[in-house]
Amino acid sequence: MTLLDPVRQRRIAPPGAASVEQRRRRWMPGWMQRAHDALVAYGLMLPAVAVFVVFFYIPAAYLLYISFFHWGILSSATRFVGLANFRTLLAQPLFVHSLLTSAYYTVVMIPATVLLSLGIALLLKEGLSRKRGAVWRGAVFLPHVTPVVATAIIWVWIFNPHFGLANFVLTSVHLPALGWLESVHWALPAVMIDSLWHSLGLYVIIFLAGLASVPRDLIEVARLDGAPRHHIFRRIIWPLISPTTFFVVLLATVNTWQAFSQIYAMTGGPHGGAGGPAYATTTDALLVYQTAFVYVHFSLAAAMSLVLFGIIMTLTLIQKWISDRVVFYR
Repeated sequence: MTLLDPVRQRRIAPPGAASVEQRRRRWMPGWMQRAHDALVAYGLMLPAVAVFVVFFYIPAAYLLYISFFHWGILSSATRFVGLANFRTLLAQPLFVHSLLTSAYYTVVMIPATVLLSLGIALLLKEGLSRKRGAVWRGAVFLPHVTPVVATAIIWVWIFNPHFGLANFVLTSVHLPALGWLESVHWALPAVMIDSLWHSLGLYVIIFLAGLASVPRDLIEVARLDGAPRHHIFRRIIWPLISPTTFFVVLLATVNTWQAFSQIYAMTGGPHGGAGGPAYATTTDALLVYQTAFVYVHFSLAAAMSLVLFGIIMTLTLIQKWISDRVVFYR
């Protein structure tokens, strides 16, 4: 039976009615209490840790292992080759080409992602009423939750050089029609357009969360002092959302270097196979898949994966070093 504290409005136990936890701590020494608490904490963490170990750490360790071997999934003739797989990769022009394609894809996608998502977030934050803003936020975020392969097939029809909507719009404004996915020069930009359309909603929501943390008092004071909009953005808003910007850049870097689904779905079939035409859209992640599951060279694919991991880790550390000097944390 419990009583109600009239001052703090909470239930209290009557005198002499100690809880089970209190009675346990009376007779348990300190080291035993700490050990009990640790066991409870580790027991609650065990399911999540087991998922990480089984589905991430063990496969990653085995991938590191087979990258130093000549290994096949159906072959028993496994032998240690050291760094031979990595030397083979550096001698392959297609692998170097895939790294350059991935770098070009990343260099174009990251500024476009940051500028477009931040611009849309500012419009949704300042230019719309609460009711209309909720509708537009849902419309902007909707592409991100649609299936990647299904929307990629729709974009294949849009970029059809004969009857697609993209060329119809171009010819309507008296511009020349493009080959898009059948062109060596325009296939990768077509994939970028689809990737931007599909992923932009996530980054817009992240920027909206960052903009919501900007104090309105600072903006109102700057407006009363007669500061123009671009000064308010450059001097107040941009520094205060610099942690959000850093997170978006970091997330976009990882996602673009691992780009696979849109490229595989949009460039397969009649366009010269996935990564075509003429390897114009072959990124490193796509080449890893083709090497492992098309050409069945798992050791080379494992070495490619480690190179990709090293590149992403290096870029992440560089961005972290830069963020320590330019990102403003309140």
